[in-house]
Amino acid sequence: MYELIFDREKCARCKSIPCMTKCQYIKLDTVTAKKEWQKVLDGEDSFILEACTTCYACNEYCPHGNNPFYMIVDRQEKKGILPSPRPIITMWVNQCEPVGKFTVGLLQEKALSYCFLAHFNVLAHGKLFEDLEYSAVYGQEFFCNAVYLHYAKTSLIKERLPKIIENIRKQGIKELVCLHDECYATYTSLAPAYGIEVPFHPIHYYDYLIEKLKALKDKVKPLGLKVAYQRNCSTRLIPEVDKSLDELFNLIGVERAVRKYDRKNALCCAEIIRMAKGPELADELQKKNLDDMQSVKPDYVVFNCPACWDSLATKVAERGMKPIHVIDLCRLAVGEEQSLNLEKMEAEV
Repeated sequence: MYELIFDREKCARCKSIPCMTKCQYIKLDTVTAKKEWQKVLDGEDSFILEACTTCYACNEYCPHGNNPFYMIVDRQEKKGILPSPRPIITMWVNQCEPVGKFTVGLLQEKALSYCFLAHFNVLAHGKLFEDLEYSAVYGQEFFCNAVYLHYAKTSLIKERLPKIIENIRKQGIKELVCLHDECYATYTSLAPAYGIEVPFHPIHYYDYLIEKLKALKDKVKPLGLKVAYQRNCSTRLIPEVDKSLDELFNLIGVERAVRKYDRKNALCCAEIIRMAKGPELADELQKKNLDDMQSVKPDYVVFNCPACWDSLATKVAERGMKPIHVIDLCRLAVGEEQSLNLEKMEAEV
């Protein structure tokens, strides 16, 4: 059985406990944070386990790379604490179960991962994906399983993830371009944290797009736009990719507006919080985030995560702002039309 690799001594030497004191949802002073975190480490009851909104941010705040969020989820499961209502957890457990049947595209050694998100069937085409458009895996047999962190189901991740990884390996894939942060985070953060071997090279799609845009530099037209970026919870597990996004924006002539709720102070889309803690807190957080976006007067609000898009894109549009996915922003820079178009989607409905 795979177990979390965790260095308790690093926590013992940590004086400020930033993983807890920086939390935007649980307000703790240093003394209380140290006391309560020790309870978590010792497997005792702590209100932290009940109050956690599963936003992943404590992993980014930890200066030791010690994955405190994974520890919280482990403890929640062992104590039977459900971060979301049981029917929602059961739905996710059942609908994503790998059943041994799948179809794949014309796979190459380098392939795209759509994970279990149909949005990418719309997004991943055109000049930027012409080499890999048909080299892709999709469905529950290739589903990264990171979503179960939101539901205190690390046991399920440890059971299913090795099978998912083996499914990918069997396809002869040597490089997997992850179109969702959770996939990339699974293979570069989550799996290593539990000692699960990953026999292929994961590539974040930001880095893939950077190389593609450099290769297409003669076709890239700087956009001259200012954008508000919606940073999703999954990027907390892989904060290094934020630098790649800055490089990507620079390549296509986009300014990332400086705002309160971005970078380390980012607010997630709050839909998981809606399920776990109720609509009042979720609505409050979304209002803060949307007000902040609106205050910088962006040309676009840029989304990376399809779940954030589903939660916030319509609300962004209702405030007179224009939502766009990162991939579509890059498509505009190479002279192609936006694919994930909210107005078009609503008109078709």
